[in-house]
Amino acid sequence: MNKIKWTNKDFEVFEIDGLEPRMEALTTVVRPKFQELGEMFSSYFSAKTGDEFFPHVAKHARRTINPPKDSWVAFAPYKRGYKSLPHFQIGLWNTHLFIIVAIIYEAPQKSEMATRLLNNIELFDKLPNDFILSGDHMSQDSISLKTGREKQLEELLIRLRDVKKGEFLVGRHISREDASKLSSDEFLQLTEETFEALLPIYNKIIGK
Repeated sequence: MNKIKWTNKDFEVFEIDGLEPRMEALTTVVRPKFQELGEMFSSYFSAKTGDEFFPHVAKHARRTINPPKDSWVAFAPYKRGYKSLPHFQIGLWNTHLFIIVAIIYEAPQKSEMATRLLNNIELFDKLPNDFILSGDHMSQDSISLKTGREKQLEELLIRLRDVKKGEFLVGRHISREDASKLSSDEFLQLTEETFEALLPIYNKIIGK
């Protein structure tokens, strides 16, 4: 098994000007790590959930002008795609690494998913205080779960339920500096701990 060690070079990919140069660097520098993580954690989720999970490494194939600002590997129990389902992700922006579970606007049953979470909102009290919340997978901004638990959590879930473009992401952001300091073993342990904490949320989303 390859060792997954993040370095500044990985994050610097998203600071390269131009679509083709950035895509070339993304393909050669970052994507092999996502592919390795895809194999490792699809097996992990299959074992944990009892459903067969498949990895989906972002291809950014539709881009013709603007280079991607982030990239990721996603995990979902469907071989042909993940965007219509709640899914887990490991990914990078130039500022941080993210380990999350997400419901994005393409999910046709997101209103029902949001209602399940609203009805069981106490589940979020069990998550670590350094977790984050977000309502937009296209933005690198986030809200601290510790400070947003009282009000913003419910607001995001209501928006997910009622607004067509509503989204919901929860998980962990690790700064570029901190991620670069992690050994391979430390990173994999932290990733597994993060997913362990998120699995009860995921199970509630899908109605388990």
